[in-house]
Amino acid sequence: MTEGLYLSYSGAFLIGLLGSTHCLGMCGGISASLSMALPVGKGFRIRQTVMLLAFNAGRIGSYTLIATLIALLSTTAAAQWSELAPLLRAIAGILLILMGLSMAQWWQGIRHIERVGAPVWARVAPLTRQFVPVRHRWQAIALGALWGWLPCGLVYSTLGWAALQPTVGSAAATMAFFGLGTLPSMLATGYAATWVRALQGKKPIRQLTGVLLIAFGIWTLPLGMVLTSGHGG
Repeated sequence: MTEGLYLSYSGAFLIGLLGSTHCLGMCGGISASLSMALPVGKGFRIRQTVMLLAFNAGRIGSYTLIATLIALLSTTAAAQWSELAPLLRAIAGILLILMGLSMAQWWQGIRHIERVGAPVWARVAPLTRQFVPVRHRWQAIALGALWGWLPCGLVYSTLGWAALQPTVGSAAATMAFFGLGTLPSMLATGYAATWVRALQGKKPIRQLTGVLLIAFGIWTLPLGMVLTSGHGG
């Protein structure tokens, strides 16, 4: 059980790290704008780092909260109806495969799934205006917490994987590790958005990322679990 959790946590971190190109498109702009709103002068880099960390702490906190809420439902359902476990694995695997296809720019079907969260975002989005421009750390945290509800195929894919975890705590931790995986690119966007976008926007990098995400998805599928375990039990 412990080894499985470590694999889930490291896998979630890698998904966040590999898929962070998608994050740049969804959240990179607001992350970069935090730096632009700060006055240039003595201590600018320190203030910039604090703001970026605060924003991303709020964002990752929301991911963890959403995973907790979903896990409360999924773990209860799986416990009562054991036949749901393969279905949940299948959904998580398919979401990861769709995300991989999107990252590699082979097919953008994941966009249809992102629309599922549109009604929630329609209610949350107006609240973000109350914290812009960001002047204080608490504003950055609040803005990040709200931004974490932005409809995102990569987030939804990882949430599907988090819902497979045996406990609510492990599901929340899985999503937290995913958020930490996206952190390097999000911080780099604040410091050097143009360079990071140019690097991760290269076609070979996007395709490699897509292939790896598809591999994660295949491994997550019930059939992939049987093949990698060597038995059907």
